[in-house]
Amino acid sequence: MNKDFQNKKIILASQSPRRHSLIKKLNIDFDVVKPEFDEKMDSDDYSDDKIKSLSLQKALSVLDENGADKKSLCAGCDDYLVVSADTVVVLDNKILGKPKDEQQAVKMLHDLSGKTHFVVTAVSVVDGETKKTFSELTKTFVSFQNLSDNQIENYVKDKKPLDKAGAYGIQEMGPEFIKSVDGDLENVIGLPTKSVKKLLLLAGYRFDY
Repeated sequence: MNKDFQNKKIILASQSPRRHSLIKKLNIDFDVVKPEFDEKMDSDDYSDDKIKSLSLQKALSVLDENGADKKSLCAGCDDYLVVSADTVVVLDNKILGKPKDEQQAVKMLHDLSGKTHFVVTAVSVVDGETKKTFSELTKTFVSFQNLSDNQIENYVKDKKPLDKAGAYGIQEMGPEFIKSVDGDLENVIGLPTKSVKKLLLLAGYRFDY
């Protein structure tokens, strides 16, 4: 990298420890800001545009200087690139969100049992100075084994997956749960780093490697 060139700083608009861990694979410095955005959807019907919009709104909420901690953190945000993501699990074109309780988590896993669904992550990068936006969707198809009642109930009891879309974390599941994965595994975990790197490059970020 040219020593006279200085990259913009990066904000990750997410408090997810899984996303924190994944973005570290890119060997970049980043700050974390919680997006002040209501993720409630008007329906559970899936569309690409809906997920892209959710991801973008997360990033734009961080750039809102009226946020309590954001102004002091990024001093107007001109020197920042904001990275945000939204991941959903989709079965029969219906979005499975985070279960509200263990009973709903059990039902979601019963619905997924023996079927193929897809996981979508929309990644957005917004330039705090120009407000230019860059976004991309990544889809991965996941097939579940036929799960027994005991498997499902024990998983929900042991792993407490109430903070996970679709009531599961694929990194916690072995072949007794997952039949096949077609596509980017990082996407299912919550952040496809190939997509993040691609969008940061488009936004003008320069990597050392």
